Amino acid sequence: MVKVWVTVPTLDEVENVDALVHRIRAAVDDAHILIVDDASSDGTADKAEALGAELGGIEVLRRPRKMGLGSAYRAGHAIGIARGYDVMIQIDADLSHDPAALPSLLAAVEHGADLAIGSRYVPGGAVPNWPKRRLWLSVWGNRYAAFVLGIPVRDSTAGYRAYRASILRAMDIESTHSTGYAFQIEMTYRAHNAGGRIDEVPIAFTDRVRGTSKMSGRIVVEAMTLVTLWGLRDRVLRRGRRRG
Repeated sequence: MVKVWVTVPTLDEVENVDALVHRIRAAVDDAHILIVDDASSDGTADKAEALGAELGGIEVLRRPRKMGLGSAYRAGHAIGIARGYDVMIQIDADLSHDPAALPSLLAAVEHGADLAIGSRYVPGGAVPNWPKRRLWLSVWGNRYAAFVLGIPVRDSTAGYRAYRASILRAMDIESTHSTGYAFQIEMTYRAHNAGGRIDEVPIAFTDRVRGTSKMSGRIVVEAMTLVTLWGLRDRVLRRGRRRG
């Protein structure tokens, strides 16, 4: 039986965490859920702990300050791997990722994927109601990352994912330092470089209804800058190996 671990980073998500947890349980009833809370001021961690006491199989990692999305997933994945779980799920707390798609991500892993990405930009995927400028920025940012890094993935910035534990061990995720969009791209790049099979599963990405978005233009610029640096670095390294 496959053991499923779900990591959910939170920062002021008390309005969403109850619905999220119940919807995850409805989709995968035996999944263990870890809420990684970055010192929410609205009682998110307390609410999650109360849900854990009520439902079981839910725990909270309280962190002293805002430490970033990448840091939260590194911490969550590491705990899940250490406890012997087979598949690590990552999902946003704001309900933009529909938990009903979890069985499709898990099925992709069951059928051989080392990383299954909930993708907006493969046939069947969708981003309802996004402004054209935001959609254009996301699509072309992903195309740029695919071109510069040589990864055959249409949605490398997507945060809804299922990883086989073995590929996370092979990727050495503890040595990653990026966060936000850049973290998702770096993890995709490392999975590809580790020889992992990456499948994209179509999803509909829906903007949050309650709460405040943490996304900013600075995060997008940081991601594209890092993509450029990684691409240049690895081209230099490859040339050096050929000369050597």
